[in-house]
Amino acid sequence: MSNLFLRTLREDPADAEVPSHKLLVRAGYVRRAAPGIYTWLPLGKMVLENVARVVREEMNAMGGQEVLLPALLPKEYYEASGRWEEYGDTLFRLKDRKGADYLLGPTHEELFTLLVKGEYSSYKDFPVVLYQIQEKFRDEARPRAGVLRGREFHMKDSYSFDIDDEGLQESYDRHRAAYIRIFDRLGLEYVIVSATSGAMGGSASEEFLAVAATGEDTFVRSTESDYAANVEAVRTPAPAELPVEGLPEAQVHHTPDTATIQTLVDFLNNTVLNDAGPGRDAFTEADTLKNVLVKTRAPGSEDWELLAIGVPGDREVDFKRLEAALEPTEVALLEEADFAANPFLAKGYIGPKALLDNKVRYLVDPRVVTGTAWVTGADKTDHHVIGLVAGRDFTPDGTIDVAEVRDGDASPDGRGTLYTARGIEIGHIFQLGRKYADAFKLDALGPDGKPKRVTMGSYGIGVSRAVASVVEQSHDDKGIIWPREISPADVHVVGTGKGGEVEEALRIGGELEARGLRVLVDDRKAAPGVKFNDAELLGIPTVVIVGRGLKEGLVELRDRRSGERSDVPVGEIVDRTVTACSE
Repeated sequence: MSNLFLRTLREDPADAEVPSHKLLVRAGYVRRAAPGIYTWLPLGKMVLENVARVVREEMNAMGGQEVLLPALLPKEYYEASGRWEEYGDTLFRLKDRKGADYLLGPTHEELFTLLVKGEYSSYKDFPVVLYQIQEKFRDEARPRAGVLRGREFHMKDSYSFDIDDEGLQESYDRHRAAYIRIFDRLGLEYVIVSATSGAMGGSASEEFLAVAATGEDTFVRSTESDYAANVEAVRTPAPAELPVEGLPEAQVHHTPDTATIQTLVDFLNNTVLNDAGPGRDAFTEADTLKNVLVKTRAPGSEDWELLAIGVPGDREVDFKRLEAALEPTEVALLEEADFAANPFLAKGYIGPKALLDNKVRYLVDPRVVTGTAWVTGADKTDHHVIGLVAGRDFTPDGTIDVAEVRDGDASPDGRGTLYTARGIEIGHIFQLGRKYADAFKLDALGPDGKPKRVTMGSYGIGVSRAVASVVEQSHDDKGIIWPREISPADVHVVGTGKGGEVEEALRIGGELEARGLRVLVDDRKAAPGVKFNDAELLGIPTVVIVGRGLKEGLVELRDRRSGERSDVPVGEIVDRTVTACSE
């Protein structure tokens, strides 16, 4: 270590919010170069490459072939697929000296499709799986959490090419099995959840989430089944439709100062309920229909369009779910100027009638089915309508499932209820289908001599994100605790004191290396306390302390994860350490 490019820090970096950010910086694994951009120092690069090695080994074992595509890409390929506009501000865009447009690759479906199109033309060439491990770039609006969400990140992306849908399913299943082996080897606790495809396109989609309270992704599980889904992919079970015959007519009521759901419910229970006489249950927030207005803009368009979303009043619109449902369309909340430009919108009292009369697209929650009666805005300040029946008094343009998902909601598979947890996305697999093959006319001659459109899958792993995810799950108040598979070394040998401890540490380290172990020897001229603290901070799984006990012929063997310690005769330390590293 006396020659290692390493400087550990005693204090957390000021901008660090999560454990992995704090510890990777403090332990000298990474350094911030700019917001969302990090330098990997020698020990960090070792860990990063160890994760990449595990990924590479499993990808090769399942039949993948590694290539390396450019990170600097011409605009026209992404224009052809539509993603030059769909990605919006997320793309890093630039021009060369001649004014031609380029981008830094966020993902490489287009290039892989063109690569295969240029090389293969017969059904005999397929199936094929190609992958790469390289830097990707996305202009995150709020880069945070160190390497968990950066603007430049290390990623494995692979692509399968098959002649038919059966082949695609097989490629998808092989990738899924490979991912399970990868994340098991990385020592991660993870869940596999149903997910949305977003700007990637395609149909079947699953995410691998590392379970962590600091994760940005919310997912749900069922209490009585193996159902699991990213919250954006949860589908709310719709209740059965009800008959509309015989239901009371809708009535408009003067409801002063009730622009919020809570003030409306209070007013109804204090005033309208008393007038209704016996037999009427108390009003609740779930009896109201809240109409939320947003504006949307298609990729490449400059014009915004109004969109209204009706949800039960006891729910909020989950903006992440909304963005996922509308992607790649841009969505934003209305501003005061938007209300002023559309005077038929009575803010706080918006109802379905004005929306539909003014051709505003109106989508409702799946719970708003024919025959359900609602309290909602009457399109006039201080007025609401009671008993407005879906399918009789208004007919929405469709449904949209974007209301918040809560603990206790019914599981979509009909078994048990949902509970929420947090996770970090470490892998995502898609059945892309023919979106990109259609864009670039990727065909192969079939057995009958006729062209057949190829079908594709896309499969990503965040390599740098996996490093941080391991730290999120595997640390204590002293530092990182690396799984041996990806640790920068197997053994950390610490020589303390001013006698022959350092020389003995170097000798033991040399013998351990000769036995095939990866060894880091702390031979620095530093205080014992500094060396002990650094050994715990760096997190190498097995630690050998050559200290004062050497006078009695003893050295200390420590297990970083369990904290177990034992004094071992110096003549036995190499064998005991080799055994400890193999367990």
